Amino acid sequence: MASIRSVAGSRKAQILAAFLAVYLIWGSTYLAIRFAVETLPPFLLAGTRFLAAGAVLYVWIRLRGGERPTAVHWRSALIVGGLLLLGGNGVVVWAEQVVPSSLAALLISTVPIWMALMGWLRPGGARPRWQVLLGLAFGFAGVALLVTSGARQPGEQVPLIGIVAVLLASISWASGSLYSRAAKLPASPLLGTGMEQVAGGTLLIVLGLVTGEGGRLNLHTASPRSLLALGYLIVFGSLIAFSAYIWLLRVSTPARVSTYAYVNPVVAVFLGWAFASEPITPFTLVAAAIIVAAVVVITTFQTPSATRSEEPQTSPAAGQPRPEGMASAASRQ
Repeated sequence: MASIRSVAGSRKAQILAAFLAVYLIWGSTYLAIRFAVETLPPFLLAGTRFLAAGAVLYVWIRLRGGERPTAVHWRSALIVGGLLLLGGNGVVVWAEQVVPSSLAALLISTVPIWMALMGWLRPGGARPRWQVLLGLAFGFAGVALLVTSGARQPGEQVPLIGIVAVLLASISWASGSLYSRAAKLPASPLLGTGMEQVAGGTLLIVLGLVTGEGGRLNLHTASPRSLLALGYLIVFGSLIAFSAYIWLLRVSTPARVSTYAYVNPVVAVFLGWAFASEPITPFTLVAAAIIVAAVVVITTFQTPSATRSEEPQTSPAAGQPRPEGMASAASRQ
């Protein structure tokens, strides 16, 4: 009996540690990105991060006997990686040159809102429940308040183009997440994610070279803080936290795992204020509360009667259940 209790206690401790990793590490990646882009070009930075992490995942799974991906698998990985990592994360990294990390994190938290709207407006999409419609209305009201307040942060002027870029990135994430549900990818979630990161990372590096970032890259002038931030993003953001996320999907409920979408923006706002002197205005706090509440309502009530008879939703690398409205974890951070 004591042995059973010990095992149960150990499992609870592991689950708690995994949740803390997903909550805190992913919430901190926005600040790490801000530090990294101080002296490193954004697209090459993001491309290096995902290509390195994806290569580690891919080689590790293949050496452990993972299936050999087909051409169709790689095509799906290229599309998903393009939408999530190139159009999503890469644009956020670029925007964080001028947008505070806390504001970027709050805008990115709208991904479930865009997913719900796209799912409704797509051909054959079902009308959402009234609670979801209410959540959409509140969510867009929060975005409007956040955009107007973000443009008048005390002590700095946030360019509107940066705010618009982050919103477009969240729409790209939502599109990629919806596409990934039916994409033909390997059965192993880690293998599929590794492929997506390799594909997306390659696209980001190509974009960086095409836009002339190769001529601006000088590791001798890169600050230690930027280089440490890049290493943190690769090891902790893309490998450790994501592995914890995949494990949680197997031992916990999708609804509980999806709570990271509510916690990450709060962590990002606090860290941006504490370590980067990013201002927090009353408007920002009110907008943040509205957006997080809207996301909670949407993800809670969007387990639809209309789709109960359909196949279960899957994560970006097919094989793991995904709660309705939950964006791809591989790309979000």
